Amino acid sequence: MPAPIEVLKQVPLFHGLPEKQLKTVAAEMTERRFSEGQELTAEGGGGAGFFVIESGSAKVTIDGEERRTLGPREYFGEIALIDGGLRTATITATTDGVAYGLTRWQFKPLVESSGEIAWPLLELLASRIRELDKH
Repeated sequence: MPAPIEVLKQVPLFHGLPEKQLKTVAAEMTERRFSEGQELTAEGGGGAGFFVIESGSAKVTIDGEERRTLGPREYFGEIALIDGGLRTATITATTDGVAYGLTRWQFKPLVESSGEIAWPLLELLASRIRELDKH
């Protein structure tokens, strides 16, 4: 099932994208249901996916230290969209929920064909780097 466009419109990464591009991104995304206590990503593990949470919540830990909580319309895995490298954090579901995922190989052609996606992603990554540098 593709991601609901209304959910994507709430995600800063996709702000300003025309409806046509939002529909393209939504069509590429896949629904993923999760259960309380389920580890969604593991720090240091491989990762090629980006996820937007539609419902539910999850905690973010780095080196075992809780950094923040994610909820509806928040996302994780954006760094993996760029380099496909190891996960920088562990994400663990704190409730049951639903997320929509996009892989690197799905995302790259979207960025190459729609430059509107690239700038918000660069801004987001710069923000995440600054956040990590504080800790």
